[in-house]
Amino acid sequence: MPTQREKAIRFRELHEAPGSFIIPNPWDGASAKILEGLGFPALATSSGACAGTLGRRDGRITREEALEHAHLIVESSSLPVSADLEKCFADDPKEAAETIRMAAEVGLVGGSIEDSTGDPSAPLFAFELAVERVAAAAGVARSLGFPFMLAARAQNFVGGKPDLQDTIKRLQAFEKAGADVLFAPGLPDIDSVRRVCQSVSKPVNFMVGIPGRSFTVAELTAAGVKRISLATSLYKAAVTGFMAAAKETLERGTFTYVESSVSTRDLAAYLD
Repeated sequence: MPTQREKAIRFRELHEAPGSFIIPNPWDGASAKILEGLGFPALATSSGACAGTLGRRDGRITREEALEHAHLIVESSSLPVSADLEKCFADDPKEAAETIRMAAEVGLVGGSIEDSTGDPSAPLFAFELAVERVAAAAGVARSLGFPFMLAARAQNFVGGKPDLQDTIKRLQAFEKAGADVLFAPGLPDIDSVRRVCQSVSKPVNFMVGIPGRSFTVAELTAAGVKRISLATSLYKAAVTGFMAAAKETLERGTFTYVESSVSTRDLAAYLD
């Protein structure tokens, strides 16, 4: 098993290499092992998938629960793991930054901080506070003794303010504040993706998972995207298959899904 520092160096190298790479989002130990076995170079947690495993909606887990889940993914794989840390579970910059320190303690080599408040009446932090939060998180990340990749997320297009200029303004400020990766989920078209990539010098993460806004690897790479995350899409695909199989048994009394399911032997090949 590589050390945390070795994983961190490998993760940074992925962001510095030519082209783009896909970082999928497992939700338990088995999915982490399978994704590694399939050949993906790194993994990321998904707040939505994590919440789903606990029977909750996205945004309704605690910092402790998120970090415990992340630790499970870290321990299940030899790959670098980054975490979806939402707003770092705090409004105050110093307390949000403490989440980055705690993330490193569970073995993570990357994590995100977003500018969503969780308050529907004011869904985004004010610009100055949003930048201050990123700067505080970056300060902790730089103090860790290994290259922790901090991703700063501008949530405009999923947070009620779909303004591309404001998104770019925030991402540029987050870059100056010390973020290693820039992220704007929910961009509406490939031209917007291209404009975001051209507006910053740090690697850009694109999130797959929104119908009509999930472009191909070739399109995203050509637009300048470095990292392609899959968010809850794999988890939802698995749940889709689960629901279809369960409905078949309940509504039709048949079990045709077993004919196309992965075999016990093939599944076991990915597990300890």
